[in-house]
Amino acid sequence: MSGQALRDLNVLPPLELDKKPDGSVKGKVCIGSIDENHDKTQSKVPSTMSASSVNDVSSGNNVVEAGNSEVEYIDSENLTDLQDVDACLSTLLARLDSKEWIALCEALNNVRQLSLYHKEKMVEMLGDVIPLIVKSLKNPRSAVCKTAIMTSADIFKIYSDMIIDSVDPLLVQLLLKSSQDKRFVCEAAETALIAMTTWVSPTLLLPKLQPCLKNKNPRIRAKASMCFSRSVPRLGIEGIKSYGIDKLIQTAASQLSDQLPESREAARVLALELQSVYEKSRALPAADSEQVENTDSWEVFCQAKLPPLSAQAIIRVTCTPKDAIVAGC
Repeated sequence: MSGQALRDLNVLPPLELDKKPDGSVKGKVCIGSIDENHDKTQSKVPSTMSASSVNDVSSGNNVVEAGNSEVEYIDSENLTDLQDVDACLSTLLARLDSKEWIALCEALNNVRQLSLYHKEKMVEMLGDVIPLIVKSLKNPRSAVCKTAIMTSADIFKIYSDMIIDSVDPLLVQLLLKSSQDKRFVCEAAETALIAMTTWVSPTLLLPKLQPCLKNKNPRIRAKASMCFSRSVPRLGIEGIKSYGIDKLIQTAASQLSDQLPESREAARVLALELQSVYEKSRALPAADSEQVENTDSWEVFCQAKLPPLSAQAIIRVTCTPKDAIVAGC
């Protein structure tokens, strides 16, 4: 075979984008045997994606896998109901444990469809389904990982507090994925974490986040700090007082000296929220004993509840210009 013919065989079809009738975009992508090559190609495709491979082409040690395969990233609002619910349910667990990534992505989307349209039938299966979703979150193929992340986001939204006992492994993986370098996976994980802090009750979620704030990985600590900071305001004034402003301000102080700026900014936002709640609670009518407890200024409160250096750091980020002159912030 001539050298020109060999070079022709090594040339793969370029990315083609076609409009579907519904206005979404279909992209034809070459599926390589090396996952990193697949990810680079896939990252250029919009959220609704179709992947179809080409015929086997080999040159030396380089082999492109063949097969006609499709996977789609479907937004929640575009999910439709299943035609045969019972058949889907009967094979769901097996397909969620499949080694075929296309079948696995389809099964994950089925979980989303079943949760959206047949929530009552899925509730009893969640205990078996969630560990398999966690397994997919660990999958090295980005298409599987992202589909699992989107499934997690829908589960938070649909089941909210019902999945709190199973949230720990999901939380750890989503924090990991939200802090990695692949942008499209990272953005999907961020969306899932926002769904979690939006739909899961903060009283249940905050204790789950607390251990993550001490994780050895600074990126995980940063993402956990952001989730913690988003969750606290949802408690409301009375909820924050019940949870304990002193405990929350200690958490903010610990993150204020953390390695990454995201952690420090989340801690600053949390400290400002707690200061606002503390000042409002002082102004509210209350029982005599509680009123006496809340007569101390914010600065005095911080100094009473925190070590000197931590108190100084919290006061510095929360003091107003007027306070700065008085306290020397």
